[in-house]
Amino acid sequence: MYMLLDFKSLYYGGHIQLDLLSTSHHPQIHRLEPASTFSSPSAVMDGLPTLKTKLCIVGSGPAAHTAAIYAARAQLEPLLFEGWMANGIAPGGQLTTTTDVENFPGFPQGILGLDIVEKFREQSLRFGTEIFTETVEKVDFSSKPFKLVADSRTVLADAVIISTGAVAKRLSFPGSGDDAGGFWNRGISACAVCDGAAPIFRNKPLVVIGGGDSAMEEANFLTKYGSKVYIIHRRDTFRASKIMQQRALSNTKIEVIWNSSVVEAYGDEPEKRLLGGVKVKNVVTGDVSDLKVSGLFFAIGHEPATKFLDGQLELDEDGYVLTKPGTTKTSVVGVFAAGDVQDKKYRQAITAAGSGCMAALDAEHYLQEIGSQEGNSD
Repeated sequence: MYMLLDFKSLYYGGHIQLDLLSTSHHPQIHRLEPASTFSSPSAVMDGLPTLKTKLCIVGSGPAAHTAAIYAARAQLEPLLFEGWMANGIAPGGQLTTTTDVENFPGFPQGILGLDIVEKFREQSLRFGTEIFTETVEKVDFSSKPFKLVADSRTVLADAVIISTGAVAKRLSFPGSGDDAGGFWNRGISACAVCDGAAPIFRNKPLVVIGGGDSAMEEANFLTKYGSKVYIIHRRDTFRASKIMQQRALSNTKIEVIWNSSVVEAYGDEPEKRLLGGVKVKNVVTGDVSDLKVSGLFFAIGHEPATKFLDGQLELDEDGYVLTKPGTTKTSVVGVFAAGDVQDKKYRQAITAAGSGCMAALDAEHYLQEIGSQEGNSD
């Protein structure tokens, strides 16, 4: 009997919990067989067993699973690489690093990030998606079929959907992490739109770290909920656009702390369960002051997960995959991109899911055009 890892509780409480289940309960999950059982030596590339598929999806968040659901229902029999701690995040992407998700339709009482990711995954499996818990290390889009190389197998695919997401940049200082002494998801976040309306931030003083358009936008957004919003910036001028600066500087609920950086976050009293304040260092004088706040939001940008593409798709100056307007088509015909890996503006679970749908439909139409399959779309 083959055994594999069930990721029902991937990262609860900051501790990885792995349950072993027989594949007989999950027939759609591909088992890791000995290389000789895949086929003849002609089906072995780079010393790895090789699979062939119409469509391969790389990613594990709402974009990837929405694409998988649509593609599987269209009988494309997609393979999906969900990765294993790719970019330092568990399968499921950024949603696994947050707690309550309250702005995704269908969950009026909210839902934990890990729980909604599990539901995405279950739905993909239900319709026949084969999921590999491996990270794609490199790709070759120079010829067709496209080649994707993961930890223990190679896949040849007629079409590919890249939905590897982007990781919010975070600063590291005492109290900033998700370890026992840190306040990540306990007052520290990297998405004001996602978390700003949470009860722990309402009518409380808040901090935004950053100096670009995102920082200005997040600070203005947070004034709807917080009693006061501080913007802490290392320099004496913002790099944000003039109009965004004006909106922030003219907001009476926003105060800027120039030439400064946060050097420590500490807990509230007496339990120190949630963020209680930060220590702020003036980078010019070296003086350290105490600032009582209940929320801290990093707004210093995101890093799209595109390094493994090795320049084979056209990217913008920040590393996001460029897609043709109104589509998910990339610079390589037959390769599509969905979710935060190509969206530097909205970066929401619901917009990622929408673009995942678009990518699946674009891929299906492409496969119909090249005669790879006859199509059977709902």
